[in-house]
Amino acid sequence: MSESKRIYLSPPHMGGEELHFVKEAFESNYIAPVGPQVDAFEKEFCAKVGVKCGAALSSGTAALHLALQLIGIQPGDKVWTSTLTFIGSVSPIIYIGAVPVFVDSDRTTWNIDPELLAKELRKRADGGSLPKALVLVHLYGQCADMDSIIEICEHYGVALVEDAAEALGATYGDKSAGTLGKAGIFSFNGNKIITTSGGGILVSDDESLVSKTRILAAQARDPAPHYEHSQIGYNYRMSNILAAIGRGQLKVLDDRVETKRRIFDFYRRALGDVDGIEFMPEAPYGKSNRWLTVILVKQEQFGVDHHTLRLALEAENIESRPIWKPMHLQPVFKGYECVGGEVAETLFSKGLCLPSGTAMTPEDLNRVIEVIRKCRE
Repeated sequence: MSESKRIYLSPPHMGGEELHFVKEAFESNYIAPVGPQVDAFEKEFCAKVGVKCGAALSSGTAALHLALQLIGIQPGDKVWTSTLTFIGSVSPIIYIGAVPVFVDSDRTTWNIDPELLAKELRKRADGGSLPKALVLVHLYGQCADMDSIIEICEHYGVALVEDAAEALGATYGDKSAGTLGKAGIFSFNGNKIITTSGGGILVSDDESLVSKTRILAAQARDPAPHYEHSQIGYNYRMSNILAAIGRGQLKVLDDRVETKRRIFDFYRRALGDVDGIEFMPEAPYGKSNRWLTVILVKQEQFGVDHHTLRLALEAENIESRPIWKPMHLQPVFKGYECVGGEVAETLFSKGLCLPSGTAMTPEDLNRVIEVIRKCRE
């Protein structure tokens, strides 16, 4: 292992105003969940992405769990989602007792394939076995083909929930990721483009849905002077302290997106001529936040595979990571149905995420590039 400083994949990057808001929270003594920082963060976040309302929660996974419950998903219902994603897109389906069905990616966006989706929904409609919902993932900060997918879902009466956990700051046309479906969810995990250390949010133009989200997230306590409960809820509230961090982070979101995109361009300029290296494409209909710079390593041209390259980077104290292992290949989901899967499997067999932290210096980037070029040589 090299003694050089560690270069992490996507570490937190504070903007400077977080401590100001945290200090406000301490001075007000709102340390427990809920409080004025949560209220302010929700309003500021919704204004930023262009949606009516939102409920700040403990994680993006919690947000997706509540979204599915509140759109009426029941045990045994089919919920379709991308196979090329993080398990947090799927776990809430299981929490409810619903049945996930995984759908393959297309090569243009690496997101769910709209043509395959349309073909399969048409087939299921004929057989009377349509899904109740689609959890649409915007992978690595790139929006899926929303117009096509919205049209398909509306035609077959499939509720659309956007998993925009990786896509804050990305756009589809002039709309923000996560604002076009029945509900959208975002994550503020430590590796995301902005962070509250842990946390998430559910957003929607449906004010009733967001109001019910807040109730369920606070143990579903009924309005009474004592603790009265007529339904089961969850402890999914966001801490006032974490919301304070989020307010500071939100102020630098635009800069973080532009920095992520500059990092991608830096890598592409330096490695675009290297045989066997292919970068994740950007769809023409939107702007990716380039949360992570992702490459495909084609062993036949490059000389080594992506695992060997990852180990070479690790030997120089540089963190990189294979892309998400498709859900239909995960042991925990063995036996669940997958529509297609070959594209996602191919991407996984070659895909590597490069360090993309917004505090990286040109020297850091050049360290990564030098290792990659040495591997090629």
